[in-house]
Order: sequence, then structure tokens, then C-alpha cells
Amino acid sequence: MADFRVRVSTEAFGAGTWDKVSVSIVGTREESPPLPLDNLGKEFTAGAEEDFQVTLPKDVGQVLLLRVHKAPPALPLLGPLAPDAWFCRWFQLTPPRGGPLLFPCYQWLEGAGSLVLQEGTAKVSRADHHPLLQQQRQEELQARQEMYQWKAYNPGWPHCLDKRTVKDLDLNIKYSTAKNANFYLQAGSAFAEMKIKGLLDRKGLWRSLNEMKRIFNFRKTPAAEHAFEHWQEDAFFASQFLNGLNPVLIRRCHYLPKNFPVTDAMVASVLGPGTSLQAELEKGSLFLVDHGILSGIHTNVINGKPQFSAAPMTLLYQSPGCGPLLPLAIQLSQSPGPNSPIFLPTDDKWDWLLAKTWVRNAEFSFHEALTHLLHSHLLPEVFTLATLRQLPHCHPLFKSTGIGIEGFSELIQRNMKQLNYSLLCLPEDIRTRGVEDIPGYYYRDDGMQIWDAVERFVSEIIGIYYPSDESVQDDRELQAWVREIFSKGFLNQESSGIPSSLETREALVQYVTMVIFNCSAKHAAVSAGQFDACAWMPNLPPSMQLPPPTSKGLATREGFIATLPPVNATCDVILALWLLSKEPGDRRPLGTYPDEHFTEEAPRRSIATFQSHLAQISRAIQERNRGLVLPYTYLDPPLIENSVSI
Repeated sequence: MADFRVRVSTEAFGAGTWDKVSVSIVGTREESPPLPLDNLGKEFTAGAEEDFQVTLPKDVGQVLLLRVHKAPPALPLLGPLAPDAWFCRWFQLTPPRGGPLLFPCYQWLEGAGSLVLQEGTAKVSRADHHPLLQQQRQEELQARQEMYQWKAYNPGWPHCLDKRTVKDLDLNIKYSTAKNANFYLQAGSAFAEMKIKGLLDRKGLWRSLNEMKRIFNFRKTPAAEHAFEHWQEDAFFASQFLNGLNPVLIRRCHYLPKNFPVTDAMVASVLGPGTSLQAELEKGSLFLVDHGILSGIHTNVINGKPQFSAAPMTLLYQSPGCGPLLPLAIQLSQSPGPNSPIFLPTDDKWDWLLAKTWVRNAEFSFHEALTHLLHSHLLPEVFTLATLRQLPHCHPLFKSTGIGIEGFSELIQRNMKQLNYSLLCLPEDIRTRGVEDIPGYYYRDDGMQIWDAVERFVSEIIGIYYPSDESVQDDRELQAWVREIFSKGFLNQESSGIPSSLETREALVQYVTMVIFNCSAKHAAVSAGQFDACAWMPNLPPSMQLPPPTSKGLATREGFIATLPPVNATCDVILALWLLSKEPGDRRPLGTYPDEHFTEEAPRRSIATFQSHLAQISRAIQERNRGLVLPYTYLDPPLIENSVSI
């Protein structure tokens, strides 16, 4: 007989249980019978850490696993109670001899059933030598692969989780109760405010720009007010390609595309004397933003009216001496000619403003369908689902971890054919677009610091568990994870450059850094600013009710307003983007791991170093922001969630 001490920790918020809990200790010799964890009074209350003493009838040998059993209590006359859910943080098992063993759980146990936990030391598959541990890894993955299955949501899209509604999700991948409640409270109050003002039911045009100010009072932010004050200015228009909600398209232009016939005469007033287009192209001071992927895209119908889209090309100029980035020319289609004029800063005020507004509408469509939905939600879902299906809890990588629906689907299908690995790896993306030295590009500056910090952290963790390139190649769970992401997320497209296997530690470090960065910092950069950019709707119109102009000199204030989306559509989008930009509580900033899956000292030291590095980055960002008229806050580490959380 042997006496063991069992300590159990229950999550604080709404996580306790009335059910009866017992444990079986699995050792190298045999498995004990279920041992009830039972003290006087109620056990497993929310936020509690409780101690139990259990006696094993036989020596089970070296402890390998802990099997947890949960069942509703039987009450006289009433019979069994309805099973409830319990969120267990961890078990600590102290044998008669030797130190305590920690078994991280951090899972909901819903209803009656059993759960097998492995001691918290992270191990790749080759390190689990005992047959029972190998068997447990396989059984855990088989169970998860049955629970989390793939489906093709739309042809040409990344595959996703095969569930019909949020209600069908397992408790372990749902919003927390606190987050869920906050989200719906925020949504309800915002909807009520819009409804009371009568804006959600108005299908007509805005009467004037001044009338739009009524809605602008809705949840204003400093960044939104800055957009309201400066939205017509060329310098602010250009700056949003660097630090707005879609800072991923601008690229250095060394030659003009043949379908964008800008001439020296067109841009002489901005470039000034003593230079030319060719000279500036050679100097590297010209940049291009091309929304060609939107060409011919299907558009939506709003309030019974068809909407319109454009596929513009925008040429920008970086003036010398760290002057502001400025727009030089805009063409609203990919086909030059008499019906597709090139708009210039020297044109009539309303012609130029309308052309810029069409570009901003293209930014909205590109961002919402591709930068935000595809790159920052659909692909992270692939990473997450592959992790759940292919990496057991004890694996070290598991532990660190206006165009309408038809138009959106079309854009995603088109972009999936163009998607490549370098776009997902920030350093390579910056080099490919040639924007390493353009001044005032805070998305690049802050993003590169965070990428480097994540890469250092990942490199340390990989170094602990993978001593050689061969150890990477031999990890069958790791290779299955990478292969499943390639097949289900990137549809086996070898042209994408996405790895289908990993051969070296260096390749593994880059890959894991890419996954973490895109699920955390990249999402923050392209999601948190949605309301700031759209609260003053003319700065980022979600739809356009009139077609793009085919000639100059006809634009007016009235025509400009008639092109913008109607009142109810404006309010619907602003309401949605306010909710999507606002984290609904239960925040877990990058580098914060309240679920302590790692129990060893080496990874704990790496986590502490990572957190310290992020704190240094944050202090530098905040110091810089104090000197900016419009601070760039979206990549300040405390404001970045560990993962896509809304």
C-alpha cells in the first residue's frame, strides 16, 4: 500500500462542479483502481486549490499517467443529477518518495467521462519511450481527430472545422463565459443606440456630409477623430497605406506598369523641377498600390440597388528629406483609355477626392476579404485545427502556441492561387515589396521587432527539444502537422512555397514563428484599427452606389454623396467594425501564458525572457508614439492578443 497526496486546482470563473471526481494512477507495473477525491463538504469550487489523500492498494511502479474520472453524484430518491462542466487547471501528485509531479489539464470536462493526463514535461514523440505513453499519444490524437474534422466551406477556400454553428463547438474551443457575455452586452448597447437614433432603418442617401457627423459621435476614438479631421488631405490618404488597417500592399516601383501610362507632364507639379518620372523610378522614390485583384469582381445588391467596385492603381511619391508620402496619380481600372482617365492632385477638388475615395473603397474590399478574413482568420483556423488534430498536449509545439458573399468568395479563390510563403513571413514580405527604408512605416518597424522577439523565443524552445536537424525530420507528429496545414490550408499548391515537410531546425523556427506572428501580431495590426478607419465613413466606404467616373470635370459634392453607401448600410458596417475592433474582455496579451503547460525550468526561463523582450519593445513604441501626431498603437505588445480572439 502507498499513500499519495493529490492537489487539484479549479479555474476561478464559473468552472466548479458538483460531480464526483476520482483518479486512477497508471504506472509502469499496473493501473490503480479509481480513487475518489472526497473531503467533507463540497469539492472543486471555482478558484479552489484542494488537497486529497489517496491510498493505492498496490505499488503501481513509476508513475506514467493520471486518469481522471468524472460522474454526477447519485442522490437518494432523485437519482443521478444532470452532469455539469468543470474546468480543471491541473493536478499535482506527490508520491511517498520523490518530488511532486504536475499534470497540466486546462480543459473543460463536460458531463460524465474520463480524461488521461501526462506529466507536464514536454516531449516529442521519440522521447516517450514507454509503450503506454506512446499508446496514450495515439489515442489522444485519434479522439481529437474524430472530434475536430475538416470540411470544405467553399471551393478554393482553405478548409475549416466541420461544425454548423457555434453551439456545436466543444467547450474547450468556445469563448469563455466572461468574453461571451461582454461581447453580447457590447453588441446590444451599440445596436440599441443606432436603433434609437433611427439610423438602422433609413435606406436613403445621406443628406450631406454634415449630417454624417451625427453618427460620428458613436464611440469616437482619437484615431477616428484624426481621420475625420484629415481624410481629404493627400498626406493622410497616403499614410494609410503604411499604417492604416491594410498596410501590406504598398511596394516600391522601379518601372511603371504598361497599363498605367502616367507621363512626366501629369506629375510635374508634385515632383517639382529638375527631375522626371524615370529619374525618380531609378532613385526608388516611387511606390505602387495595385488593387488589380478586384477587377471584374461580383458586387452586392443593397436596398435593391446594385453596387459597384473598381480595381484602381495608385502611384505614390516619397518626397526627399523624409518628407510625407504623397499620391501622384490614380487610375480606377486596369485598362487605360478614354473611359479610364488618370486622376491627379491638380484636378478639380471633387474629381480628385472621388478618385481617392474609390481607392479607399478598394482598400476596404481587399482588407475585409483577404488581409483580414483569409490571412488573419481562415488560415489561423487551419493552424489551430491542425494543431488540435496532430499534436498531443504534451508536444512542445502544442504548448507554445460592398462586394457581398459572392465577391468575397471570388476574391479568396483568386488570392489563394497567388498566396505564397514569403507573404506570410514578414521579413521576406518587406524585402519582396522593397519597403525596407520608407520612413514612417510603423507597421514594418514594430512588426519586425515583434517578429524578431518571437523568432528568438521559438528558437530557444526548439533548441531545447530538437537537438539536430534529424530530430526534426524524425518527429512524425510534427511532420503530420505541417503536411495537414499544406493540404487543408493551402490545398496542396506547391507553387505557394508553403512547406509540406520540414527538414531542419532553422526551417522549423521560421515556420513556427510565421504561425505565431500571423495568429497574434498580424491579426492585431489589421483588425484593431477597423473602427478607427471606418468611423468616419467617407474615409473607408464599404460600398459605392454609382459606377466609377469615366471622365473628369463632372464630379460634384452632391454626386460624391450619392456615390457613398446609404444610411442603413453605413451604420450596419460601422456597428460591425466597432465590435470587431473591440476586444470583449478576458484579454491574454502576447507572451502571457496563464495555462502553464510547461513545467520544466528551461522553457519557463525562455518565456520570462520573451516577456522581458516584449516589455522593452513596448516601452520603445510608447516613447516613439509620444512624439507622433497620430500614434501607432496596434502593435504595442500589451495590446496584441496571443491568438485570434475576435
